[in-house]
Amino acid sequence: MNPHISLPRQHGGPANFGGTPPTRGETIRMPRFFKRLFKFPQMDFEMAIWEMTSLIIAPKKVFRSIYYHTKNTWHRPDPSFTYLLSAFLLLTSLAWGLAYADGFGGTVKITLVFIFIHFIGLSLLASTIAYFLVGRLLGPGVPGLPGRRRQGLFAQPGESDPLEFGYCFDVSIRAFFPVWVFLYVIQFLLMPVIARDYWVSLFFGNTLYLLAFGYYTIVMFLGYNALPFLHHTELLLSPIVVLAILWFASLFGFSLPRHLAPILWAGAKLRKHV
Repeated sequence: MNPHISLPRQHGGPANFGGTPPTRGETIRMPRFFKRLFKFPQMDFEMAIWEMTSLIIAPKKVFRSIYYHTKNTWHRPDPSFTYLLSAFLLLTSLAWGLAYADGFGGTVKITLVFIFIHFIGLSLLASTIAYFLVGRLLGPGVPGLPGRRRQGLFAQPGESDPLEFGYCFDVSIRAFFPVWVFLYVIQFLLMPVIARDYWVSLFFGNTLYLLAFGYYTIVMFLGYNALPFLHHTELLLSPIVVLAILWFASLFGFSLPRHLAPILWAGAKLRKHV
C-alpha cells in the first residue's frame, strides 16, 4: 500500500481534539473526531492497516509520514485505527475466553475488559499523563534544559503549536498495537509452552513482555519526537532501562506470563493444564 500522504507544516495552530479553531466571538465547535465517530465511509481503514504494519516493521515511518496539519491540528481526526484495533481485540478476547473463561458470561466479560479497560481505558490514562507532563516538561525553554509551555484541550486564541490531547490519544492507541501483537496474540499461541516450569519457558515468556513494553515506549517516544516544538524527547526512552533491569531480575524465577497474562487482568484464571 502506498497511500497519499501530506507533509507536516512546522508551525500549526491551536490545540484541539481535531476541531476547527474558533475565532474571536465564536463558540468552540464539536471536535471533528467525534463528528466522524460513526461516519464509516469517511474513515481511512487502508491507512490504518498501513500504520499497523509499519508500527512493527518501521514505526518511525508512521509519525514521520501521516501526522500533518489538517485545519491547524496535529491530531488526525479519523477513528479508523481505534475501530480496527478494537475489532482485533474482540477476536482475541473471544479466543482467550473460549480457552480460559468459564462460560459465555466470562467470555463477554473478557471482551469488555480487553476493549474498554485494557485498550481504551489505559490509552486514555496514558494520554492524560502525557498531555500534562510531556507538554509541560519537554516544551521549548532554556537551551539544554527541559522547557515549559501551555497546552489545552481546545483552541486558545494567540497560541501556536501547543500539545493536543487528541494527538496524545493518537500516540497512545498506536503504541498499544505492539502490546496487542506480543501479549494478546503471540502470548496466547505460546501460553501452553511459556507458562511451564522450565527456565527456557521463563526466558521466552518474560522476553515477550520486554518486547511488548519496550515497543510501547519506543512508539511513544517516536510520536512525541515527531513534534518540532518538543525538546529532549529522548527522556521518554528512559523506561527501557528500568524494563531491562526488571526483565533480567525476573529471569531468576518470576514468570510474567503466569502472573501478568491479559486473561488475569480480566479477572479470569489460567487453567491448571497450562
